[in-house]
Amino acid sequence: MASCSVGILMYRLAEEGAEVLLVHPGGPFWRRKDLGVWSIPKGEPQPGETAQETARREFAEELGAVPSGPLVPLGRIRQRAGKVVEAFALRGELEAEKARCSSEAELEWPRGSGHIRRFPEIDQAAWFSLPEARLRILAAQGELLERLEKKLADESA
Repeated sequence: MASCSVGILMYRLAEEGAEVLLVHPGGPFWRRKDLGVWSIPKGEPQPGETAQETARREFAEELGAVPSGPLVPLGRIRQRAGKVVEAFALRGELEAEKARCSSEAELEWPRGSGHIRRFPEIDQAAWFSLPEARLRILAAQGELLERLEKKLADESA
């Protein structure tokens, strides 16, 4: 059975158009990778937790700020490895350069060494215009950008 994650695609409206907040995965494997590896902040639900509760908790864990405001459903997408991601849009502000991830992942590093090290799940957060975000986000999550853009266009019509 495929795993499931829930997250928030935070956006803000700038003079040039919408911008979205994305996170870059932490750890040595991702250090030199940029295009096509960024993601929305997301994570797996805990037992008894609603999707919205999971999305807010994971956002807070990965960025160090509790998101407030109404969450707008963007639906679900399936990533290449089979993981299902349910996402919500949230209009908001966050100083991306001050974001601090409190959750870590364990990894044998260097590979084959037998040494287990802990790395932050994310090492960076940044705001991107929609065209730039399309280049940086995981391919399957690009659909979430399209859905957000459609919702924003529908609201302004």
